[in-house]
Amino acid sequence: MTAPVTFTWAGFRAGMRLVAPALPSFVPFGLVVGLQAAGQGLSALEVMLMSLFVFAGTSQLVGLGAWGWPVPMLAVTLAAMVVNLRMAPMSAALSPMFNGLHGWRLWASLFTVTDHSFAMSVNEMRQGNRDAAVLLGMGIPTWLWWTSCVTLGHALAGVMTISPTHPLIFAGLATMAALTVTLWRGRADLLPWGVAGAVGVALSQAGLATPWPVLAGAVAGSAVGAVRDMRRP
Repeated sequence: MTAPVTFTWAGFRAGMRLVAPALPSFVPFGLVVGLQAAGQGLSALEVMLMSLFVFAGTSQLVGLGAWGWPVPMLAVTLAAMVVNLRMAPMSAALSPMFNGLHGWRLWASLFTVTDHSFAMSVNEMRQGNRDAAVLLGMGIPTWLWWTSCVTLGHALAGVMTISPTHPLIFAGLATMAALTVTLWRGRADLLPWGVAGAVGVALSQAGLATPWPVLAGAVAGSAVGAVRDMRRP
């Protein structure tokens, strides 16, 4: 029998401690987004509000790449939506931790989900932790830290440049790759993980633009994993 879902201050503090080591990996990516926003003519206030309300680094960068004057609202909105489609199945996978939650506790936790907090939360659930405040404890510091990094990037626009392909950006990818180790459950995961990686790499090499290789790889890997789980006795 699984433990009941709780929402405690102790869980919130535990989430803050869990996410702290990952926060430095957001710095270079946040600086890039801030610099890109400054280059598109956004003010410091506009950049801060975008980070607070959108809170999705990749979609912010993709949206800024499609920016123009006048702003192509439909193109920017669709770009952000496509990049963030992965958040729907990720949030659904965390549903055991939210069972019975309502109001601000539920929506604040879902709003602040990131790839990093998702990976760490899945690991917590597998260890039997059902304190939903852990996810919010990871999300709130990340949300505020991300906004600060992007705002700092905007402020430094006149004195530094970092391209989206700069080696420093690898810090975020490296952190995420390290976190996926906690999701590994054994040799049975080789097939869905392998399919996801192979599909993503193949489509990227074929010239398909971001974020489609990532989405296709995620869907393919998830489908293989679902079929595998259904065939288990």
